[in-house]
Amino acid sequence: MANLSIAVLNGRGESQCRGEGKNELVMVWQGRYRPGDRLVFTTDEVPGFYVIRVDGAMEEAYVYLTRERVEYTVPFDPENPLNAERISYHPGSFTGERHYIAMRKARAQENGNYRNLAKNVMDQYEDAGCYPHAHANVATSGPIAPLFAARNAVDGLLASAVHYPWPYTSWGIDRREDAEITVEFGRPVDMEELRLTTRADFPHDSWWVRGTVSFSDGTSEVVELGKKAEPQPFLMRKKGITWLKVGQLIKADDPSPFPALTQIEVFGRNSQR
Repeated sequence: MANLSIAVLNGRGESQCRGEGKNELVMVWQGRYRPGDRLVFTTDEVPGFYVIRVDGAMEEAYVYLTRERVEYTVPFDPENPLNAERISYHPGSFTGERHYIAMRKARAQENGNYRNLAKNVMDQYEDAGCYPHAHANVATSGPIAPLFAARNAVDGLLASAVHYPWPYTSWGIDRREDAEITVEFGRPVDMEELRLTTRADFPHDSWWVRGTVSFSDGTSEVVELGKKAEPQPFLMRKKGITWLKVGQLIKADDPSPFPALTQIEVFGRNSQR
């Protein structure tokens, strides 16, 4: 039985609220988030699968933890409506004075389910020992950078017709021809299908016509892409991979310099071997 705890810490590391439980824990914090606040989730059973909800306005995250302590930084100043990171989250996230936070061990049935192995609604820029985790060699730069971070491509949102705000979230490449994005699973998984949703805010956006998907087992596959708003599926059966990378992206012959990736989905199961 896992010993769990959740704490809300301010920017000075002082505890605002703390809860403890066995295997499943729900905590309600009364207060307003400030810049620098963070949520700390701890368990004495790692590695393992957990279900975490960082906010009542966000979905549960099915994640694989490799560290006993995982810190989740409140990703924006809730009092600043112009904060660029805020625009990529549900408008109600982390706002107000009452917050629902939860953590539990995943059930055995959940761990055997067919699912989108890339999805992690609580993914952050830094690798926090919480998987899946997306990172890229490039993202759109400047003040609007958080709008087009790699985590947006694994947040589960498929709306692609506009380039922002929420729920139109995407990974942007800052016009780089060598752009590539990696999804790390943190453990071996058995993959059956890849789905890529490219952003489709035409004519603002361009699109890619081809890309290469590389895997941790040393193999790679070329995918042909089209000018589409819906997910583009590719059957790819891989056993025991721990990461994949999408790169070598070829832009269409189109005036717009802005191709972008709305979502990467990897369907399959946790490897049983």
